[in-house]
Amino acid sequence: MPDENEKPEQERTGMSEIFTEELPRDFDGLRATILAQRERLPKRIAQIAAYALDNPDEIAFGTAASIAVSAGVQPSTLIRFAQHLGFDGFTSLQGVFRERLRERNSSYEDRLNTLRAGEGASGGNHRILDGFLTASRKSLDVMSRTLDEATLDRAIATLAEAETIYILARRRSFPIATYLAYALGKLGVRNQLVESAAGLSPEIISFATPKDAVLVVSFSPYAPATIEDARGLAERGVPLVAITDSAFSPLASVAQIWFEVAEADFGGFRTLSSTMALAMALAVGVGDARQAGRRRRRPRD
Repeated sequence: MPDENEKPEQERTGMSEIFTEELPRDFDGLRATILAQRERLPKRIAQIAAYALDNPDEIAFGTAASIAVSAGVQPSTLIRFAQHLGFDGFTSLQGVFRERLRERNSSYEDRLNTLRAGEGASGGNHRILDGFLTASRKSLDVMSRTLDEATLDRAIATLAEAETIYILARRRSFPIATYLAYALGKLGVRNQLVESAAGLSPEIISFATPKDAVLVVSFSPYAPATIEDARGLAERGVPLVAITDSAFSPLASVAQIWFEVAEADFGGFRTLSSTMALAMALAVGVGDARQAGRRRRRPRD
């Protein structure tokens, strides 16, 4: 329920200062605007911002009253949140979330038609390839500039010390999980991919202990089963290293170490270029750390 002790006057501090000179017109722009300012958000505004990014469908179709109850804020906070972003009211902001759903719910055929219609028929398949190459370069450039080296070192150290590395990812993130299982296996690192055609994932996860580690990957809209499994593992004290796309991701709050990876898209299709590059670095880094550890323990003549 909303906090009865909420103090709106505290939230109005600095509310006349708009996030950006240009009003966000789509969900990706809105998300980028929120994330760029997350450290400076007033408490209640940050609370509804986190809820909005984690529950975009609810924002799209919920009422101000129902959203306020679910997010634990007053309905007036939704209006201030929208105005803080530069919108004239909550309904205008809600339109961005509804447009996101229309885009995401479009069929793959619709997306292909959009790609073809973007610049007419000129370029054909080569233009599509160029579009994905451009999106990939953009994603890789952002990662190169923003990835924290100390976080990478800590993640590799945590995974290298684990008895078994459990790899948890579903849906769009699953190719990353299968690559990690393959690469770690080739490097002689014991790992367990959490998947089972027989529905035994809960049993597989139950074997994980604090001596192990979990490498979990999930992007918005987050796979509910992945988030539930990650929370359960964290509660049992199993170290989590997460790859996700937002400081407001539910994984960011439960993982010991997490990476924020924002993949660019082309025509609604998102690449996995940066995520795969990071996964390769983690796998090879763990293999190298394990080998170095074996050399240090080798008895001298």
